Amino acid sequence: MVSTTLNTLASSLVLILSIFVSIHFQVTKAQGTQPIVKGLSWTFYDSICPNAESIIRRRLQNVFRQDIGQVAGLLRLHFHDCFVQGCDGSVLLDGSASGPSEKDAPPNLTLRQQAFRIIEDLRRRVHRDCGRVVSCADITAIAARDSVLFSGGPDYDLPLGRRDGLTFATLNETLANLPPPSFNTSLILASLATKNFTPTDVVALSGGHTIGIGHCTSFTDRLYPNQDSSMDKTFANNLKTTCPTRNSTSTTVLDIRSPNKFDNKYYVDLMNRQGLFTSDQDLYTDRRT
Repeated sequence: MVSTTLNTLASSLVLILSIFVSIHFQVTKAQGTQPIVKGLSWTFYDSICPNAESIIRRRLQNVFRQDIGQVAGLLRLHFHDCFVQGCDGSVLLDGSASGPSEKDAPPNLTLRQQAFRIIEDLRRRVHRDCGRVVSCADITAIAARDSVLFSGGPDYDLPLGRRDGLTFATLNETLANLPPPSFNTSLILASLATKNFTPTDVVALSGGHTIGIGHCTSFTDRLYPNQDSSMDKTFANNLKTTCPTRNSTSTTVLDIRSPNKFDNKYYVDLMNRQGLFTSDQDLYTDRRT
């Protein structure tokens, strides 16, 4: 029964990812089994850049062969882009004299710089082949999809045609739309309810933490001055070795069982009180999730 539930949640995560990148938060029409908004299409680049997805996939295959850890960086980059003002590539924009960019907001300061460089490399390769017809927003979405695939998750179809944003969100807008890892379940549910996420959706989406790393400063409040009672003692002691003080700048994996594999082991971690963030572990202890 437990295994079936975990597999269902893992499958739900992939479904949510694929639907999420399709709907841009507001569903207006449906095609096939997934709803998409006006302007997106399953065949958007077929006539103007038919090789776009294959160019990206081939390049990422080489990137991940050298460093599989980059899959998490690209997936997180896409998440941080989409959750602020939609999947418009605005997280890629640099700041200007008029103000700081989304990149400069605290939640985005830990985005992997290599992820930005990979997207830029993909942009150059695709534009060299087709001209400037493929948006950076689409390239980021495709890269996230392929990250799931190359880390052991399933492939999924992706409607394309996103337009690149010309402006970026303010600091307050960015903070309001990216719930921090210190949020408990009540705060997470309230935050994601604004995007029409159900509790089940939230649990599935959080499964994205099956890959990637966490910075000590995102969870040391669970270690110091007192250990969070919901955290396994051995797990906590190991974390204290990595993060000996509350302000440690080291990192550790989000999923201790299979840190670079897109699977259901994240949920096994939670069942064993080995979730890294408050926002993770509290999902298991809260009856609503």
